[in-house]
Amino acid sequence: MTAKRAFDLVIAAVMLALTSPIVLVAVLAIRTTSPGPAVFSQPRVGRAGALFACHKLRTMHRDTPSLPTHEAPAGSVTAVGKVLRATKIDELPQLWNVLKGEMSLVGPRPCLPTQTELIRHRQRLGVLAALPGMTGLAQIRGIDMSDPRLCAETDAAYLKAASIGHDVRILLATLYPARTA
Repeated sequence: MTAKRAFDLVIAAVMLALTSPIVLVAVLAIRTTSPGPAVFSQPRVGRAGALFACHKLRTMHRDTPSLPTHEAPAGSVTAVGKVLRATKIDELPQLWNVLKGEMSLVGPRPCLPTQTELIRHRQRLGVLAALPGMTGLAQIRGIDMSDPRLCAETDAAYLKAASIGHDVRILLATLYPARTA
């Protein structure tokens, strides 16, 4: 087992235990304000391009098409969803993906299989060799998947500099955006 995997397992297990009450409250808020399941799973591109079921708290209306966030129709996000996204609580079910070895705490954010341009850039730069992350360098730098080339280049830069210390800085910058990594 690598140091990164051990780090992921320990932190994910602790975070899952600590955040379970928050997730429970979020699930109840979603269920009472919007019809449909509170947790959803969506196919995402993982290591080596393999698809996996990425878990999230549902922040959009049930009938919203499966599109990248930047392409979703205006008004797709529910009122509760706006709060969950702003606080990143919607991402907490991905701790299960980390425990299962499908994701890491830090790495390139997993994309939808329909985001072929991003996948192509990531493949060219060797980014698909890594596990996708709950957060990543592109995310804390405010680079989203609407700019596939820049996103993939930032992911590749992360992989070149990857270390436990760098991951800790990215995690802290995700939780406390005023910091930089």
